[in-house]
Amino acid sequence: MRKMTRLLAAAAVVAGLAVGPLHGVSALADTPFKIGVIVPLTGPFQSIGREVDQAIKLYLSQHPEPVAGRTFEIVLRDDGGVPDTTRRVAQEMVVKDKVNVLFGFALTPLALAAAPVATQAKIPEIVTSAATSSITAQSPYIVRIAQVTPTLGMVPAEWALKNGVKRVVTVVSDYGPGYDVEKWFSDTFKKGGGEIIENLRVPLANPDFAPFLQRVADAKPDVMFAFVPAGVGSIFVKQFVERGLDKSGIRFMATADVMDDDILNAMGDVVQGVTTAGPYSAALDNPQNKAFVGAFQKANPANRPNFIAVFAYDGMQLLANAILKTKGDSDGTALVEAMKGMQLSSPRGPVTIDPATRDVVQNIYMFKVQRVNGQLYNVPFETIPAVKDPAK
Repeated sequence: MRKMTRLLAAAAVVAGLAVGPLHGVSALADTPFKIGVIVPLTGPFQSIGREVDQAIKLYLSQHPEPVAGRTFEIVLRDDGGVPDTTRRVAQEMVVKDKVNVLFGFALTPLALAAAPVATQAKIPEIVTSAATSSITAQSPYIVRIAQVTPTLGMVPAEWALKNGVKRVVTVVSDYGPGYDVEKWFSDTFKKGGGEIIENLRVPLANPDFAPFLQRVADAKPDVMFAFVPAGVGSIFVKQFVERGLDKSGIRFMATADVMDDDILNAMGDVVQGVTTAGPYSAALDNPQNKAFVGAFQKANPANRPNFIAVFAYDGMQLLANAILKTKGDSDGTALVEAMKGMQLSSPRGPVTIDPATRDVVQNIYMFKVQRVNGQLYNVPFETIPAVKDPAK
């Protein structure tokens, strides 16, 4: 695996995107630093695993040199999106593979399943996808580089209030992140004088949105506000159209997860004009993002990078900087301490790890789906800088 990682790392260096750290010297120069990546590579959330895997490979190709004398070795395992499997795989990685860090976790139940393993082993668990606010409280070794769902509810609610929206129905997936989004959108919106007609929760596994969308149509709100995990938005939009909501006059707002860059083009023009909120879009107009998108698509012509890819890419950057700071020491407690307060320059904009919560502080953008150069993009039109988790 070490030889394969080195070959991969030397394969595709892309100029102009070197956002990694300077590199020091370590007494452990001949000992690889093992990263245990746990993501779904099969099942309904396999697109998340694919984007994480591709982003890690891109980062390694652009940063082939050792960090503080340590080379990276990737141990990649599929959990199929099943928490019991996540826990078992995490335990095997710690005991058999001797990994130095656990990395990935597509959904909240998966991140929570690995938390006791990280705590007992005293190694970092870097969460690159799962977004429920409470995750970082489950272990002192969890550090999140992804997004935090309360911000994805609060920010669009504030925007809706400023833009004359009076009556809303929310539709969310029935699990932790959905509850966070529902609460923070609803509480913020009601506090500002808006009316929440109904909060609807759709089962996470094998979701059928049709009956819930019919209830939205019957309620006739000004806006339907939705949250579903990455990769499921296409099902939601298909049933939205089948129920005739695209012609109902009900405005469609969502978290950016629903209009995921990875699947947005396949949704078609029916989603033009949808307003979303989130920390990343492939359309962000900054030099780092342009270079990142170009490099990602060169390496993966069939895929556009989405927020999952950026989070994983930044997770590698976070880890590399922490190893540099510890001078190659892989002690888990030292690595977590090194990550606290760390600032990164990312394709999504400036990112900081809050030293008090080990959670991410980042820009949240308001987007509108528009066609640009023949393709659909989430085009940013407003930036809310340095947003912290309001639940903490």
